[in-house]
This record gives sequence, C-alpha cells and structure tokens, in this order.
Amino acid sequence: MKEYIVCYTLENGIKQERILKEKEVKRKEVIQEVMDKILNHNSFMAKSDQGDYWINSSSVRYIRVL
Repeated sequence: MKEYIVCYTLENGIKQERILKEKEVKRKEVIQEVMDKILNHNSFMAKSDQGDYWINSSSVRYIRVL
C-alpha cells in the first residue's frame, strides 16, 4: 500500500488528507481522482488524523499530491 498526502489550499486555509492506494497506483491517477471529486460535487469529505471535515469545492484554489 502507498500513502498519498493531498494538500488542499482553500480561500481561508490549508487542509490535508491522507489517501491509501494500492502499490501500482500512480500519482497522476490520484490527482485525476481528486479533480473528478472536486468537479463533480459541491462539497466532499476529507479524512485526516485530526478527524473528518467537509470541504466546499468552490473554495479550493490549489491541490498538491505528495
């Protein structure tokens, strides 16, 4: 399993989400999955160590996958 950290830069701060994927999944595939989630939903849930939180898709300004 691979762990990816997705950083969302929002209008009012930065949120992080940890995503676990199979070993053969590439970074570009994770980016595409996140982009599809943002474009197809008004809001979505991000899961982190501090708990789950809702993100409004219109407030996302930048995405980075590490």
